[in-house]
Amino acid sequence: MKINDLEAILEDEGIVFLTYGGLLTQSLISGMTDALEHETQVNDMSMKVSHNLLTIFIELSQNMMNYSKNSSLQESGLNSKGLIVVGYDENSNSYYILSRNILDEKDKEKITPKIEQVLALNKDELKTLYRELRKSGKSKHEKGAGLGFVEVAKRCDQIEYSFSKINDTSYHYIFKAIIKNL
Repeated sequence: MKINDLEAILEDEGIVFLTYGGLLTQSLISGMTDALEHETQVNDMSMKVSHNLLTIFIELSQNMMNYSKNSSLQESGLNSKGLIVVGYDENSNSYYILSRNILDEKDKEKITPKIEQVLALNKDELKTLYRELRKSGKSKHEKGAGLGFVEVAKRCDQIEYSFSKINDTSYHYIFKAIIKNL
């Protein structure tokens, strides 16, 4: 990829505060969170938008770190490679957190109905579900669209997701959370 191609992508996407692709570790996520927090202050984001942006970024990064599968590894192999982009879309006056990582067929089939269920809920229903899950302990450490995903859905205004088949057993999982700048 040429740097001019990257520049064209950034112009199309609006302002990009953070982009990272590669192996994710907890210390790297912590450092990126610090940098992103600084960006929210420099760009004078409201406290609510800033908090939501940071919370979603952390949740998506940790999910990628903990659950990514590399298509070149054995079926059970974890490889915490992923891509995450945080930016601002001037046309829609909204912030976004975009993530992409690799999942296997089993994980795809597990999280798709959960994503659809959460997408069908309004904000009040999401809050109620979140409280119920926290109280019961269900989905707390369950892999794939558990409590953390409900947290993300509560904090954003729109979610987009897709799966792109890599081979017979692996998919690129693309997830985008959008937060309106009110």
